[in-house]
Amino acid sequence: MKVSGFTFIRNAVANDYPVKEAILSALPLCDEFIVALGNSTDNTEALIRSIDSDKIRVVHTVWDETLRAGGAVFAEETNKALAETAKDADWLVYIQADEVMHEKDLPLIKDAMQSALTNSRIEGLLFQYKHFYGSYDYIAESRRWYRREIRILKNLPGMHSYRDAQGFRRNGEKIKVKEIAASIYHYGWVKPPKNLQGKVRNFNRYYQEEAWIEVNYPAGEEFDMRNADRLVPFKGAHPAVMRARIQASNWKLAGDPSGFKKKMNIRRKLLEKIEALTGYRPFEYRNYKIVCR
Repeated sequence: MKVSGFTFIRNAVANDYPVKEAILSALPLCDEFIVALGNSTDNTEALIRSIDSDKIRVVHTVWDETLRAGGAVFAEETNKALAETAKDADWLVYIQADEVMHEKDLPLIKDAMQSALTNSRIEGLLFQYKHFYGSYDYIAESRRWYRREIRILKNLPGMHSYRDAQGFRRNGEKIKVKEIAASIYHYGWVKPPKNLQGKVRNFNRYYQEEAWIEVNYPAGEEFDMRNADRLVPFKGAHPAVMRARIQASNWKLAGDPSGFKKKMNIRRKLLEKIEALTGYRPFEYRNYKIVCR
């Protein structure tokens, strides 16, 4: 079984993305790993090349900043990396620059790839998500946050990144997946309020015009932490590759995180109540078709 990994990144140092940790977390699964390195203005390339592995191959790219509709530039850069993966690979492992796999899940992931290898009904593996928010001590849980997404694909014709690179499609159709118990630890929203405002401003430049950003996320202001909707304490252990970063830079959220919640209309309250009681999320957006668990 041959496995090729891939990701894309630009200005990881300036934006404080844990891309090195992301790559290291997925590397044990892979025989090679492709990094589509965008036209950065910081030391991102040196950061990537500091990873001691001959599996990694860097491909230089230039981002098309005119592709603002729906964050399409992210999908385009993902597809550039995907196109460089080994043609004879059986599986493709995708990780974004702010996502990390936990080492405890690697045996489960390997077993899932091996067992699904000859099953033609399965085109990808569906992961659970833990969205850390504000600090490394809390997870955001509400309808605003997607619960699952595809991060491993079979190397089949027609696979491509979809919309803003949240997930994938095959020839425009939803991918048939096996849901597995492994999680993606998503750290993109772990920043103090002032830094989060800067992150959101930079991120939205790939979706919106500058005038819209200045009105909705003015420079110098603190980010509205209530955007999470609901925060719950994280009681588990972080991936080993993240521990040094966390020890060096974690902080405590000011105030009571249980109060970081925006007012909801009656419909939202009802839907949240149904999910809390049953675990079922009505009208959930699913970028995939689950064929087995």
